[in-house]
Amino acid sequence: MRSFPNSTFCFAQALLFGWALFYSFGVDAQKNRTQSAKVLYFPPKESSLWENQAPEELGWDRTALNEFLDWLPTQETRAFIILKDGKIVVEEYWGSKLTGTGGMDQNSYWYWASAGKTLTAALVGIAQQEKLLKIGDRTQKYLGQGWTSMNSSQERAIRIEHHLSLTTGINDQVANLNNTSPASFTYLAKPGTRWSYHNGTYTLLETVVENASGKTFQAYFEEKLGKRIGMKGFWQQTGDNNVFYSDARSFARFGLLLLANGNWNGEQIWSGSYFDQLSQSSQNLNLSYGYLTWLNGKASHLLPGSQTVFSGALIPSAPADMYQAMGKNGQFLMIVPSQNLVIVRMGGAPGDLPLPFFLIRQMWDKLSLIIPD
Repeated sequence: MRSFPNSTFCFAQALLFGWALFYSFGVDAQKNRTQSAKVLYFPPKESSLWENQAPEELGWDRTALNEFLDWLPTQETRAFIILKDGKIVVEEYWGSKLTGTGGMDQNSYWYWASAGKTLTAALVGIAQQEKLLKIGDRTQKYLGQGWTSMNSSQERAIRIEHHLSLTTGINDQVANLNNTSPASFTYLAKPGTRWSYHNGTYTLLETVVENASGKTFQAYFEEKLGKRIGMKGFWQQTGDNNVFYSDARSFARFGLLLLANGNWNGEQIWSGSYFDQLSQSSQNLNLSYGYLTWLNGKASHLLPGSQTVFSGALIPSAPADMYQAMGKNGQFLMIVPSQNLVIVRMGGAPGDLPLPFFLIRQMWDKLSLIIPD
């Protein structure tokens, strides 16, 4: 065996030690950065306590923030919350309650409108996790034959995943897109080949979950999600829709759970590839749509009521990795994983669009000046 002079051996030993130390520090630093990026605060389940942090501590532009908060109520905003790392940075309320009795506050309930789609998608995912259903199953398995007015072959082709991605192919050229009667569901295209913002096809997922679980949708929500994270709220039939109502903080709690990938302060509420797909393109027709959830930063997007493919991101001034639950009149729940942000906006909105995209774009034009990258 070849021997080394003492000085050479010592140098080699020192060099190896140095590289080991450098590597160790590098790995530990990277590990610390990763852990730091994932550290989240979770408010107690049965308490109004919620830790705060000041915008100045985060390096946010206070002047621009004040101007933004002055602007929000001019757009009929009733509640607005920003969480950073799970802690409240901004929480403001304006105007009257939904009932018209007194002013909005942290206990006031408001409707989610179509932002409830994302909550429904989460409940479907939990039902699949419990092996109560599979999203590849035929819808007919849970609603029975004849839930549409199509022929048997056409109806059998529709699966739960098509409802989640809004690609059932059911005719959306109808007077009432909220109607869920069989007569309103006629054939237009092969499932998976056409994206359309058709509320009626989404609403049926409530019955799918009820029939799969043997529980009411409200009971299933409370048991599997609401009580586990301290989230208040109720589903109520409003016209042809089943609409979720809650206070703004409950909206934020759901957003925090999404940000934490289904883990609430150590308790895993959900996991699995389904929930990864929730915030990824669910099909190639509208890249900006996951499972009943809107995505930012994609190469193109479609808007409700249109088959025109627009190039570019849904909200150009917002972070590319942001995804959102969005509903009529500006019910917005925005999740930004790269910045550990959850943003809630509830209220009314100018105009009468299914989703006020112009409003959320205006908001991010202003927020991008406040929140550093």
